[in-house]
Amino acid sequence: MEIPGRVDSLDQLTAMYRPPSEAAVGKQLDRIDDGMAAFIDLSPFLVLSTTDGGDSVDASPRGGPPGFVRRLDDRHIAIPDLNGNNRLDSYRNIVTHGRAGVLMIVPGKDETLRINGPAAITTDADILAGFAKELRVPKAAIVIETAEIYGHCAKAFRRAQLWEPQAWGEREAAPDLAAMYSCLWNIDETDLRHVLEEAYESDLAQD
Repeated sequence: MEIPGRVDSLDQLTAMYRPPSEAAVGKQLDRIDDGMAAFIDLSPFLVLSTTDGGDSVDASPRGGPPGFVRRLDDRHIAIPDLNGNNRLDSYRNIVTHGRAGVLMIVPGKDETLRINGPAAITTDADILAGFAKELRVPKAAIVIETAEIYGHCAKAFRRAQLWEPQAWGEREAAPDLAAMYSCLWNIDETDLRHVLEEAYESDLAQD
């Protein structure tokens, strides 16, 4: 569709907003400090963003027990490969373009931690062995350098009332995967929900 009011230049864009504060600019670091390390160690969930540098942009959820993301040093994190759908969208993009970003989340916390930087897929035995305490040894891991690391404030999560149970009731009508795909795959919604649950249990058991 033709997008009305489209902003097509950086001059147009910057003219719409006030300059960022010194605090907003200065909060960005290039290495993990003690506070960020504690957040990473307690985060059980993140969103991984990648691109092939061209037409493909991808964002995918990754989760595990707190600490499933390893800090290799104060400039690098490693994310284990766990059972997925084998589309390899994120991995293809990393091999092709070599950069990634993550948004790390801790349940109940309105603030998040963002990391952007060069990325690579590794099969190094020493790195992979470090995941064996809570998970199986993965076949590969994503290593991301902290070229940029900084915290995001609480406004987005508070606007969404993400952790406020009293706000969840009105969202109960949101469809699950079975409801979204039963028509596409021509499968009864209840049957598909059962198939998905069995697949979830099987895949998670292999972690």
